[in-house]
Amino acid sequence: MEMQEITTQEERKKEDEEANDPMQEAKTEVIEEAEPDPYSKLQNPAEDIYSEAFYGGAPVKTKAGKQAEGNTRLYRAVCFFLTITCLVLLVVVFILSLKLQNGSTVCLERVETTTAPTCNYEQCQDFFPKSRGQYRSCHKCDDGWLTFGQSCFFLSTTRLSWDESQKNCSARGGSLAVISSPRVQRFLTKEGKFTYWIGLRQSGDTWTWVNNDSLQDRYWTEGTSQGNCGMLKSSSPPEKNWLTAQCHAYTYYICQLQL
Repeated sequence: MEMQEITTQEERKKEDEEANDPMQEAKTEVIEEAEPDPYSKLQNPAEDIYSEAFYGGAPVKTKAGKQAEGNTRLYRAVCFFLTITCLVLLVVVFILSLKLQNGSTVCLERVETTTAPTCNYEQCQDFFPKSRGQYRSCHKCDDGWLTFGQSCFFLSTTRLSWDESQKNCSARGGSLAVISSPRVQRFLTKEGKFTYWIGLRQSGDTWTWVNNDSLQDRYWTEGTSQGNCGMLKSSSPPEKNWLTAQCHAYTYYICQLQL
Protein backbone atom coordinates (compact mmCIF):
# COMPACT_ATOMS: atom_id res chain seq x y z
CA MET A 1 0.00 0.00 0.00
CA GLU A 2 2.81 2.33 0.79
CA MET A 3 4.44 1.65 -2.56
CA GLN A 4 1.27 2.47 -4.44
CA GLU A 5 0.88 5.71 -2.58
CA ILE A 6 4.49 6.66 -3.35
CA THR A 7 3.96 5.96 -7.05
CA THR A 8 0.79 8.00 -7.09
CA GLN A 9 2.50 10.90 -5.44
CA GLU A 10 5.34 10.77 -7.99
CA GLU A 11 2.91 10.80 -10.90
CA ARG A 12 1.08 13.75 -9.48
CA LYS A 13 4.37 15.55 -9.01
CA LYS A 14 5.29 15.01 -12.66
CA GLU A 15 1.96 16.28 -13.81
CA ASP A 16 2.37 19.41 -11.71
CA GLU A 17 5.83 19.99 -13.18
CA GLU A 18 4.58 19.59 -16.73
CA ALA A 19 1.73 22.01 -16.05
CA ASN A 20 4.17 24.60 -14.75
CA ASP A 21 6.69 24.06 -17.64
CA PRO A 22 6.41 26.90 -20.26
CA MET A 23 8.18 24.90 -22.99
CA GLN A 24 5.54 22.28 -22.82
CA GLU A 25 2.86 24.92 -23.35
CA ALA A 26 4.70 26.29 -26.40
CA LYS A 27 4.88 22.80 -27.91
CA THR A 28 1.20 22.39 -27.33
CA GLU A 29 0.48 25.69 -29.05
CA VAL A 30 2.71 24.81 -32.02
CA ILE A 31 0.94 21.50 -32.43
CA GLU A 32 -2.42 23.22 -32.23
CA GLU A 33 -1.36 25.80 -34.83
CA ALA A 34 0.03 23.18 -37.16
CA GLU A 35 -3.19 21.24 -37.27
CA PRO A 36 -5.47 22.74 -39.98
CA ASP A 37 -8.93 23.69 -39.16
CA PRO A 38 -11.27 21.53 -41.25
CA TYR A 39 -13.89 24.28 -41.18
CA SER A 40 -11.62 27.15 -42.30
CA LYS A 41 -12.32 26.57 -46.01
CA LEU A 42 -16.01 26.88 -45.47
CA GLN A 43 -15.61 30.27 -43.82
CA ASN A 44 -14.16 31.90 -47.07
CA PRO A 45 -15.85 30.33 -50.13
CA ALA A 46 -14.28 30.99 -53.59
CA GLU A 47 -15.58 33.97 -55.53
CA ASP A 48 -16.27 31.98 -58.64
CA ILE A 49 -18.61 29.51 -56.94
CA TYR A 50 -21.60 31.71 -57.58
CA SER A 51 -22.31 33.38 -60.87
CA GLU A 52 -24.65 35.88 -59.26
CA ALA A 53 -24.91 37.52 -55.84
CA PHE A 54 -28.03 39.12 -54.62
CA TYR A 55 -27.77 42.54 -53.13
CA GLY A 56 -30.89 44.40 -52.09
CA GLY A 57 -33.09 41.95 -53.98
CA ALA A 58 -31.45 42.63 -57.45
CA PRO A 59 -28.98 40.25 -59.15
CA VAL A 60 -25.41 41.50 -59.59
CA LYS A 61 -23.89 40.11 -62.86
CA THR A 62 -20.35 38.87 -63.08
CA LYS A 63 -17.83 39.41 -65.93
CA ALA A 64 -18.91 36.19 -67.64
CA GLY A 65 -22.53 37.34 -67.59
CA LYS A 66 -21.62 40.72 -69.09
CA GLN A 67 -19.64 39.05 -71.89
CA ALA A 68 -22.55 36.73 -72.73
CA GLU A 69 -24.90 39.70 -72.85
CA GLY A 70 -22.53 41.55 -75.22
CA ASN A 71 -22.37 38.57 -77.57
CA THR A 72 -26.15 38.34 -77.61
CA ARG A 73 -26.46 41.99 -78.58
CA LEU A 74 -23.91 41.52 -81.37
CA TYR A 75 -25.80 38.53 -82.77
CA ARG A 76 -29.05 40.47 -82.70
CA ALA A 77 -27.45 43.41 -84.54
CA VAL A 78 -26.05 41.12 -87.24
CA CYS A 79 -29.41 39.41 -87.71
CA PHE A 80 -31.15 42.75 -87.96
CA PHE A 81 -28.66 43.99 -90.58
CA LEU A 82 -29.03 40.84 -92.69
CA THR A 83 -32.80 41.09 -92.53
CA ILE A 84 -32.75 44.70 -93.75
CA THR A 85 -30.34 43.75 -96.56
CA CYS A 86 -32.62 40.94 -97.74
CA LEU A 87 -35.61 43.25 -97.76
CA VAL A 88 -33.73 45.85 -99.81
CA LEU A 89 -32.66 43.21 -102.35
CA LEU A 90 -36.21 41.96 -102.67
CA VAL A 91 -37.42 45.48 -103.37
CA VAL A 92 -34.71 45.99 -106.02
CA VAL A 93 -35.59 42.71 -107.73
CA PHE A 94 -39.25 43.63 -107.75
CA ILE A 95 -38.56 47.06 -109.28
CA LEU A 96 -36.29 45.59 -111.96
CA SER A 97 -38.86 42.98 -112.89
CA LEU A 98 -41.46 45.72 -113.34
CA LYS A 99 -39.11 47.73 -115.54
CA LEU A 100 -38.33 44.72 -117.69
CA GLN A 101 -41.98 43.95 -118.14
CA ASN A 102 -42.72 47.55 -119.09
CA GLY A 103 -39.78 47.62 -121.50
CA SER A 104 -40.86 44.45 -123.29
CA THR A 105 -44.36 45.86 -123.64
CA VAL A 106 -43.03 49.02 -125.24
CA CYS A 107 -40.98 47.00 -127.70
CA LEU A 108 -43.99 44.94 -128.66
CA GLU A 109 -46.03 48.08 -129.21
CA ARG A 110 -43.34 49.55 -131.42
CA VAL A 111 -43.13 46.40 -133.47
CA GLU A 112 -46.88 46.33 -133.93
CA THR A 113 -47.29 50.03 -134.74
CA THR A 114 -44.27 50.58 -136.99
CA THR A 115 -43.42 49.00 -140.30
CA ALA A 116 -39.72 48.56 -140.98
CA PRO A 117 -38.61 49.17 -144.56
CA THR A 118 -37.41 46.15 -146.48
CA CYS A 119 -34.34 45.99 -148.67
CA ASN A 120 -32.33 43.39 -150.50
CA TYR A 121 -28.75 42.43 -149.81
CA GLU A 122 -27.27 44.91 -152.22
CA GLN A 123 -29.26 47.83 -150.79
CA CYS A 124 -28.25 46.92 -147.25
CA GLN A 125 -24.63 46.92 -148.32
CA ASP A 126 -25.14 50.50 -149.54
CA PHE A 127 -26.02 51.50 -145.96
CA PHE A 128 -23.26 49.41 -144.38
CA PRO A 129 -20.35 49.30 -146.84
CA LYS A 130 -17.78 48.61 -144.13
CA SER A 131 -19.45 45.36 -143.16
CA ARG A 132 -18.42 43.73 -146.42
CA GLY A 133 -15.99 40.88 -146.05
CA GLN A 134 -13.45 39.65 -148.50
CA TYR A 135 -14.62 36.08 -148.01
CA ARG A 136 -17.97 34.53 -148.71
CA SER A 137 -18.92 30.94 -147.92
CA CYS A 138 -15.28 30.07 -147.17
CA HIS A 139 -14.26 30.99 -150.76
CA LYS A 140 -11.71 33.51 -151.93
CA CYS A 141 -11.36 35.22 -155.25
CA ASP A 142 -8.35 34.21 -157.34
CA ASP A 143 -5.42 36.52 -157.83
CA GLY A 144 -6.26 39.30 -160.24
CA TRP A 145 -9.97 39.21 -159.35
CA LEU A 146 -11.74 41.82 -157.27
CA THR A 147 -14.07 40.81 -154.46
CA PHE A 148 -17.28 42.75 -154.11
CA GLY A 149 -20.38 41.56 -152.32
CA GLN A 150 -20.89 37.90 -153.21
CA SER A 151 -19.07 38.09 -156.50
CA CYS A 152 -15.59 38.21 -157.98
CA PHE A 153 -14.90 40.57 -160.88
CA PHE A 154 -12.11 40.43 -163.42
CA LEU A 155 -11.27 43.51 -165.51
CA SER A 156 -9.38 42.38 -168.57
CA THR A 157 -6.28 44.01 -170.03
CA THR A 158 -6.84 42.53 -173.50
CA ARG A 159 -9.56 43.31 -176.03
CA LEU A 160 -11.99 40.85 -177.57
CA SER A 161 -15.39 40.88 -179.23
CA TRP A 162 -18.52 40.49 -177.16
CA ASP A 163 -18.93 36.79 -178.00
CA GLU A 164 -15.26 36.03 -177.47
CA SER A 165 -15.36 37.88 -174.16
CA GLN A 166 -18.32 35.83 -173.03
CA LYS A 167 -16.53 32.59 -173.97
CA ASN A 168 -13.42 33.68 -172.14
CA CYS A 169 -15.45 34.46 -168.99
CA SER A 170 -17.27 31.11 -169.27
CA ALA A 171 -13.94 29.32 -169.42
CA ARG A 172 -13.05 30.97 -166.13
CA GLY A 173 -16.28 29.67 -164.58
CA GLY A 174 -18.27 32.92 -164.85
CA SER A 175 -19.85 35.21 -167.43
CA LEU A 176 -19.77 38.81 -168.55
CA ALA A 177 -20.67 41.12 -165.67
CA VAL A 178 -24.32 41.55 -164.72
CA ILE A 179 -24.90 44.94 -163.08
CA SER A 180 -27.72 44.21 -160.66
CA SER A 181 -27.56 47.29 -158.41
CA PRO A 182 -26.26 50.86 -158.23
CA ARG A 183 -23.52 49.63 -155.93
CA VAL A 184 -22.12 47.29 -158.53
CA GLN A 185 -22.41 50.04 -161.14
CA ARG A 186 -20.40 52.48 -158.99
CA PHE A 187 -17.84 49.84 -158.05
CA LEU A 188 -17.07 48.80 -161.63
CA THR A 189 -16.94 52.43 -162.79
CA LYS A 190 -14.49 53.27 -160.02
CA GLU A 191 -12.23 50.25 -160.57
CA GLY A 192 -12.19 50.43 -164.33
CA LYS A 193 -9.88 52.48 -166.56
CA PHE A 194 -11.24 51.70 -170.03
CA THR A 195 -14.43 50.87 -171.87
CA TYR A 196 -15.59 47.32 -171.15
CA TRP A 197 -18.07 44.83 -172.49
CA ILE A 198 -20.74 43.93 -169.95
CA GLY A 199 -23.23 41.05 -170.07
CA LEU A 200 -25.99 43.10 -171.70
CA ARG A 201 -27.35 42.30 -175.18
CA GLN A 202 -30.37 43.29 -177.19
CA SER A 203 -32.75 40.72 -178.62
CA GLY A 204 -35.39 42.39 -180.75
CA ASP A 205 -36.53 45.39 -178.75
CA THR A 206 -35.63 43.90 -175.35
CA TRP A 207 -32.36 44.22 -173.52
CA THR A 208 -31.50 41.24 -171.36
CA TRP A 209 -28.54 40.08 -169.30
CA VAL A 210 -26.56 36.93 -169.98
CA ASN A 211 -28.36 35.24 -167.07
CA ASN A 212 -31.68 35.94 -168.84
CA ASP A 213 -32.74 38.64 -166.35
CA SER A 214 -34.54 41.56 -167.88
CA LEU A 215 -32.98 45.00 -167.74
CA GLN A 216 -34.26 47.06 -164.81
CA ASP A 217 -31.87 49.87 -163.91
CA ARG A 218 -30.52 51.79 -166.88
CA TYR A 219 -27.42 53.97 -167.08
CA TRP A 220 -27.35 54.93 -170.76
CA THR A 221 -25.40 57.94 -171.90
CA GLU A 222 -27.17 60.82 -173.55
CA GLY A 223 -27.27 60.71 -177.29
CA THR A 224 -27.75 57.86 -179.75
CA SER A 225 -25.46 55.00 -180.59
CA GLN A 226 -25.94 51.91 -182.69
CA GLY A 227 -25.31 48.33 -181.70
CA ASN A 228 -26.84 45.34 -179.97
CA CYS A 229 -24.30 44.87 -177.15
CA GLY A 230 -23.71 46.97 -174.09
CA MET A 231 -20.53 48.65 -172.84
CA LEU A 232 -19.50 50.46 -169.66
CA LYS A 233 -17.31 53.52 -170.07
CA SER A 234 -15.47 53.95 -166.76
CA SER A 235 -14.25 57.46 -167.55
CA SER A 236 -17.82 58.80 -167.43
CA PRO A 237 -20.00 59.32 -164.31
CA PRO A 238 -21.60 56.08 -163.10
CA GLU A 239 -25.11 57.52 -163.50
CA LYS A 240 -24.73 57.70 -167.32
CA ASN A 241 -21.88 55.69 -168.80
CA TRP A 242 -23.46 52.85 -170.80
CA LEU A 243 -22.90 52.69 -174.54
CA THR A 244 -24.16 50.43 -177.32
CA ALA A 245 -21.83 49.04 -179.92
CA GLN A 246 -21.64 46.38 -182.58
CA CYS A 247 -21.07 43.03 -180.90
CA HIS A 248 -18.13 42.19 -183.22
CA ALA A 249 -16.19 45.27 -182.11
CA TYR A 250 -13.09 44.76 -179.96
CA THR A 251 -12.77 46.24 -176.51
CA TYR A 252 -11.94 45.25 -172.95
CA TYR A 253 -14.41 43.20 -170.94
CA ILE A 254 -15.46 42.46 -167.33
CA CYS A 255 -16.04 38.91 -166.08
CA GLN A 256 -18.12 38.06 -163.03
CA LEU A 257 -17.96 34.92 -160.88
CA GLN A 258 -20.45 34.20 -158.12
CA LEU A 259 -19.01 32.96 -154.84
